[in-house]
Amino acid sequence: MIAEDASLEEVREVFSHDRFATRSGCRVMEAARGHAVCELDITDDHRNEKGGVMGGAIFTLADLAFAVASNVGESVTVSVSSSIEFMSGARGSRLIATADAEKNGRTLGFYTCLVTDELGTPVARVTQTCMHLNR
Repeated sequence: MIAEDASLEEVREVFSHDRFATRSGCRVMEAARGHAVCELDITDDHRNEKGGVMGGAIFTLADLAFAVASNVGESVTVSVSSSIEFMSGARGSRLIATADAEKNGRTLGFYTCLVTDELGTPVARVTQTCMHLNR
C-alpha cells in the first residue's frame, strides 16, 4: 500500500519499478487517492506505420495513471477489466492522462481516465475496474 500522504517523489519511486511504462517514457505528475495525472512525450518510438501514436502507447499511459490513482491511499489493487475508446488522433508532442475514481467500494473500484494531447484534444477514454486486495 502507498500511504495517502506519500510525497510525489515517493510515489514516483514506487512506480519506477513499473518497467514497461517507465521505459516507454511515462511520468507521474500528480498522485492522490483516487486521482492521478501522467504524461508521455511522444517520440518516433511511439508511432505506428501511418505516423500516428500507437494505441498501445496511449493505453500504457492511461494504465499507469489508473494504477497510481487506484493504489495511493488504498489497499493493493489489481485490474479486473479495461476498455479503451479512441476519440481522435494526437496532435502536438505530449500526451496527458488524467485518471479519477468514479466509485470505490469495499471490493471493487471504478475509474475513468481521459487521455488528451497537449492542446487539450481528447484522444482516448479508458474505463477500468479494479479489485481491492487485503481490505
